[in-house]
Amino acid sequence: MSCLKRMSAALLMLAGVQMGIANAAPPQAIVTPVMEVPLKDYPGKEAQMIMVEYPPGAADPVHRHHAHGFIYVLEGSIVMQVRGGKAVTLTPGQSFHEGPDDVHTVGRNASQTEPARFLVLLLKNEGAPILVPEH
Repeated sequence: MSCLKRMSAALLMLAGVQMGIANAAPPQAIVTPVMEVPLKDYPGKEAQMIMVEYPPGAADPVHRHHAHGFIYVLEGSIVMQVRGGKAVTLTPGQSFHEGPDDVHTVGRNASQTEPARFLVLLLKNEGAPILVPEH
């Protein structure tokens, strides 16, 4: 094979790899349960705390929680938005609330190079899922 043909083949392979990377889904959030406690003063309700890490470039699908969600950023920078609200960028020490009827339209790491970590407290019905995809 001539040098020109080898170079052309290599460029085509590189272009294919780059297209595959460009079309790849963003990294997924890593969710770690912290605690779950029944709320005896509120029959049928529980508090659930989770730690969420967004790898660089991670984003959540559109979803809802059917819960009050209280988010507190520990590290990095995240972008949050609920349907009808404005997108906000949060940094360590800042917080965000979403209610049981909110649709979480944007949840993502603001950085393509650094991870972000945040703590979430959900007040919800006992046994209800943490996240429900919105179609």
